[in-house]
Amino acid sequence: MKKLLIALLSLTMIFGFAGCKKEDPNKKSEGVMTYAEFAAAKDDTEVTVETYVQAKQSWWDNAGTFYTQDGEGGYFLYGMPCSEEEYNKLTPGTKIRVKGQKSTWAGEVEIIDATYEILDGKYVAKPLDVTSLLGTDKLEEKMNLFVSMKGLTVKDYGNGKAFEYKNAENKTDDLYVKFDKDGKEYEFCVEFYLCDNNTDVYKAVEGLKIGDVVDIEGFLYWYNVPNVHMTKVTK
Repeated sequence: MKKLLIALLSLTMIFGFAGCKKEDPNKKSEGVMTYAEFAAAKDDTEVTVETYVQAKQSWWDNAGTFYTQDGEGGYFLYGMPCSEEEYNKLTPGTKIRVKGQKSTWAGEVEIIDATYEILDGKYVAKPLDVTSLLGTDKLEEKMNLFVSMKGLTVKDYGNGKAFEYKNAENKTDDLYVKFDKDGKEYEFCVEFYLCDNNTDVYKAVEGLKIGDVVDIEGFLYWYNVPNVHMTKVTK
């Protein structure tokens, strides 16, 4: 009996580990671009990528905007057509194949006019620490990735406060903060459609004071300069 139990345990371990094969976020199907190929493609050309949803902005007018990435780079899917039911299925980690047009707006590289299909697979990225890349040209190579930055000092926004509302009256728009790091200024935001005024990060920014030193996490969006869409701020 003891030998039988040991044999059954051994088989469970073998097949159990086989069923827990780790996802390779850089594995691509035939005809699908690697991130390097996508990055090298010119604007207004058709692209096909396989990527994983990491976060999304609110659904509106039968379309959603998604922050996605594989193991090498990020892909911002702007206004991708989908029903509200489909939008709700595209949860963090969902693998999708996307076909669309590469485009750049105010420095932000995105995929527009996209179609997609859901694939088997799941991958949720950990934040990549890019603090050392601040102020360098190499930061742009990490565009659209989920990133972290550490040791940022909150500056006076220019209004005697540590932040500024885009819509102070009813808080239905973005929230802005200016930071100093090694003598250089950066302006990041809480993107309302990603993290509204009921989220922890929005409330954390409202609690900041000039001179606070914080760590942040968010998506490395671009608006002529780095413009992180923050998802977490900690002192």
